[in-house]
Amino acid sequence: MRIGILGLGRIGAFHAETLSRLDAVESLVLTDPFADAAKAAAERFGGEVVDSPEALLGAGVDGIVIAAATDAHPGLILAGVEAGVPVFCEKPVAGTMRAGVEVLKAVEGRDVPVQIGYNRRFDAGFAAARAAVRAGELGRLHTVRSTTLDPAPPPAAYIAASGGIFRDCAVHDFDVIRWVTGREVTEVYAVGGNRGAEYIREAGDADTTGAVLTLDDGTIAVVSNSRHNARGYDVRMELHGFADSIAVGLEDKLPLRSVEPGVTFPGGTPHDFFMDRFAAAYRAELTAFTEVVAGSRPSPCTVADALEAGWIAEACTLSLREHRPVRIAEVRAS
Repeated sequence: MRIGILGLGRIGAFHAETLSRLDAVESLVLTDPFADAAKAAAERFGGEVVDSPEALLGAGVDGIVIAAATDAHPGLILAGVEAGVPVFCEKPVAGTMRAGVEVLKAVEGRDVPVQIGYNRRFDAGFAAARAAVRAGELGRLHTVRSTTLDPAPPPAAYIAASGGIFRDCAVHDFDVIRWVTGREVTEVYAVGGNRGAEYIREAGDADTTGAVLTLDDGTIAVVSNSRHNARGYDVRMELHGFADSIAVGLEDKLPLRSVEPGVTFPGGTPHDFFMDRFAAAYRAELTAFTEVVAGSRPSPCTVADALEAGWIAEACTLSLREHRPVRIAEVRAS
C-alpha cells in the first residue's frame, strides 16, 4: 500500500522509518511545511515529496499518518476523511476539547476509519495486563498505579504549547488505565509542584504531579508523573486485585536502583527515551494501522477513545488549579 505522512519532525521521521520497514507498505508520500524536513526523510527512508496536504491526498495514497503540529490535526483529519482515506493521527485529536468534540461529530457515522496514536495499547506488557484483567486472573481490582517519568523536561517552547503536563504526558496513563481495566473514570483529585526548571513554573505548569482517579467500579488508580527522572525514562503500571497482583515495566532496563543488600535487579542499561522504551509498540501500532487501511480490522483507538482520556486530563488540570476533587461529568458539561 501507499502511505502518506504529514509532518516530518521527530515523531514523523520516526514513523517514516518504521513504515518504510513494513512489508505491507510499498511506498511513502511525504509533506511538511519545512520542505527540508520532508526532503531529508525521503533521502533516508525513501518516498516521494509533495508540497502540500492537498497534493499528498491527490497522490493516490491508501492511508495517511498525521504527525504535524497539534493545531493542524483537526483540519488534516477531516481532509483525510472527506477524501475517503483512512487516517492515523498522533494524539491529541485537537488543541482543545471543544475542537476535539467537533472532530468527533464530523467523523461519527462515516465509513472512513480514524486511528489516534496511543502507543501503549500496543506494548506487549500493557497488552498482557489487559488480557489478565479481562480473563479474571486478578479477581476484582482494588488498586492501579500508573507511572510516567521523563528523564528531563522538554524545551521551554514545547512546554508553552503543550497544554500542561496532564494533557501532554499523563494523558497516556489515563488512556491506558481505561484500556487495561475496561472501566471509566468518574472523579479525580490532582496535586502538583515545581522543583526543577523555572520555565515550567513561568508557563503556569507543574513539573511533578500526582492524581487519584476513582473508577466507575470503585477501583482507585494513582497516577504519578514528572519531567525530572535523572536515571531514565520510567513507564510502569501495577494492578492489584483480590486474587493476584501484576506489573508492567518491571524488567531489566527499568530505571530504578535497588538499595536492598545483595539485590542486583535491575541490572540493564536504563531506558533513556520514549522511542527506546516503546520502539516495538510503535511498530505494532503502525502495523495495526496498515490492517485498518486494508479493511481487516476496525480502528483500535478511535476519536471517541482519545477524547475520553482528554476529559480526564481536563478534570485533573481543573483539580490542580482549584485544589479540589472534580467529577468528569463537570468538565464535560463546561
